[in-house]
This record gives sequence, C-alpha cells and structure tokens, in this order.
Amino acid sequence: MNVGVLALQGSVAEHLKMIKSVNKKIVATPVRTIDELAAVDGLIIPGGESTTLRRLMDDFNLYTPIKERIVAGMPVWGTCAGLILLADRVEGETPYFSVLDVDVKRNAYGRQIDSFVAEGDFDGMYIGMVFIRAPQITRVGDGVKTLAEHDGKPVAVRQNNVLATAFHPEMTRDSRVHKYFCNMIEFKE
Repeated sequence: MNVGVLALQGSVAEHLKMIKSVNKKIVATPVRTIDELAAVDGLIIPGGESTTLRRLMDDFNLYTPIKERIVAGMPVWGTCAGLILLADRVEGETPYFSVLDVDVKRNAYGRQIDSFVAEGDFDGMYIGMVFIRAPQITRVGDGVKTLAEHDGKPVAVRQNNVLATAFHPEMTRDSRVHKYFCNMIEFKE
C-alpha cells in the first residue's frame, strides 16, 4: 500500500511519520507531482492554509488529477485545511473540490493563540484531538457519517471514500486515526 501526503504546505512530515508508524510495510509518499499522485492508493490533504494550498495545487496542475481520482473512488483524508478543501460549501468562499456534503466555517474555533487539545470518541476509539485554527462543520448531509464530535458539533466525518477531520491527529502520538484511513484504502470500505 502506498499512502500519499500532499506535500505542498502544511503538516506533511508529521503525517508521513504517522503513516510509517501504522505498519512498516506501508509506503508513505510525499506528493508534489501528477506522477507521484498516480503512484498512490490514497491521499492525505494536510492541515496548513487552505488558500495557499489551493494556489499551489493550481500552480502544480494537481486540481484536476486529484479531483478525478477522488471521484473515481480513491480514498482521501483532509485534516483541518484539507477539510475546507473537500467540503461542498465553505462560508464566504467558493468551494474547491466539493466532494464532501458538509458546510464548513473557517477558523471557527479561533485564532492560532486559541489552539487547544480535547479528548473524545472517534468511531469507538477514545483519542486526543488537537485543534489549531480549526474549521467548524456547521451542516452534515444525509450520506455523511459523523465519526467524532466536540461540544456536540461534528469534528470528524466520512462520506464513502472521503474522510475529514477538523482536528490534527498527526500532532499526537496516537496513530489510530491514520490506521483507520489505511484500512479505508486497504479494504475500500
């Protein structure tokens, strides 16, 4: 299995390290080119700054190939900024990939100084959740499963081959959310 991490900006090294910790047989690949994208079985779009990521994907001609792979069923996981890029609707801006039936509000949990760690249930696993300028999911569509909540609001969701978290699992020492994503790739659940 080859798991790609979009390596244009954001928490790339942290995701690569976590994927490798799930299973030494899993290849973790930074993705910056169309050829690198073609070689992966699933893709993580990391946290960072969503506007910067949009511009860089456009500059590197990655928008269309990534969107086509997602629509064709490639598992994709967006963390924080990645969630914003996957959402169907983003308050105050034009959506980008529009492959996840949720509405999102950018930076809803505050500025960088307001970052915090919470704990909660993620699909039956009690985990730590790191929120850094996190977006808030304000609406979840009928075909979207809520996997985790914080203060009664969804913070992790899944729709078919699309997984999204408002928080940063890569900023903890717990690789279980990364293992969940690897299982999505392996079993095409």
